[in-house]
Amino acid sequence: MHEITFASADRPKGLTHLSILLGKLNLDIKEVHALSTTDGYFLDIFIVVGWDHKETQQLEEALDREFHSYKVQFRIVETLVQMHSTSSCWPPELAGKQCQTNSQGNHIEIPKDNTDEWEINFKALTFKDKVASGTYGDLYRGTYFGEDVAIKVLKSNRLNENMEKEFAHEIYIMRKIRHKNIVRFLGACTKPKTLCIVTEFMRNGSVYDFLHKRKGSFKLPGLLKAAMDVSKGMDYLHQNGIIHRDLKTANLLLDEHELIKVADFGVARVKAESGVMTAETGTYRWMAPEVIEHKPYDTKADVFSFGIVLWELLTGKIPYEFLTPLQAAIGVVQEGIRPVIPRGTHPKLAQLLEKCWQKNPVNRPDFTEILLMLNEITEEVSMDPHKPHREKEKGSVFFSFGKGH
Repeated sequence: MHEITFASADRPKGLTHLSILLGKLNLDIKEVHALSTTDGYFLDIFIVVGWDHKETQQLEEALDREFHSYKVQFRIVETLVQMHSTSSCWPPELAGKQCQTNSQGNHIEIPKDNTDEWEINFKALTFKDKVASGTYGDLYRGTYFGEDVAIKVLKSNRLNENMEKEFAHEIYIMRKIRHKNIVRFLGACTKPKTLCIVTEFMRNGSVYDFLHKRKGSFKLPGLLKAAMDVSKGMDYLHQNGIIHRDLKTANLLLDEHELIKVADFGVARVKAESGVMTAETGTYRWMAPEVIEHKPYDTKADVFSFGIVLWELLTGKIPYEFLTPLQAAIGVVQEGIRPVIPRGTHPKLAQLLEKCWQKNPVNRPDFTEILLMLNEITEEVSMDPHKPHREKEKGSVFFSFGKGH
């Protein structure tokens, strides 16, 4: 498996070119992510499989030849083999070896604003099971002075200056927000070799896993409650000038009381004074068209993503499941495709979906308006004599398992 990053100094228009280019090399695209750097580069990151040769240098040369043949002015920033997670030395105690880092200081510098103390002593953390593993970090379940916590640790072998800046920014955002529908930030370790963020542990995992791995489903009252939980958290973020930028069911977590909380602020940003931003990130299946196209965007990009999340809660399906992420992105931008709303959907819920994923961000509601619409639908559902609030099904009033869509 390889990770390939393409960079452009101006707004790229090459999604189609890139997919064709990688296809010519018989590479199968597994994941695609888009973002930008603080020095003005636009990045498209592809996770691919299918390169049969051991030498990465041969892949770089093949890509370089294809670039020139298409006359697309992209620069290869790096091509890295994504090794198994055992290559990580996070946390050092678990790997049993010394971590290497390019960091020069004793701490990562976090912007100061006279808020409360949040630095955590790494030795006070106890690591248990690894919950998830990604390209740049791992997530562990652990304890901190007896409390169950989630510990997100950065892989030291992937650390660089930009990664450290992103880490600092995530802490800066998380320590400033407190809301019942936002995952609670407990603290962080900012010493190089032990960079980690500690939050409350959400026992029931992500909404994505609930829907797609455990085959759970939301009854209509539960769907509306879930949508309101997400909307309340997002409304709070937007009221405080924060754009999440990667809203999707994998970043929505369930606690033991069936409360949904918004998580993962690794790519969140404080809104610019103009209210418009141009940095790109997110996951293509949930991403707004203006973000895919690297155009300026604002909080309404999160609203588009929420529309896709709401459809996912309704159907239990992965958005554009028969398309690759890149095909979905191209379809959303060039052909205006959107998920198909099932027949029999509550008319006002269908109307809300369509409003959220309007192409023009100006025509999308904000989360304050979305909450009003959801409350209105909830009242109608609770008063409908033909649809009792409490179905006589196995499971809770809000959730059930197995096929039920």
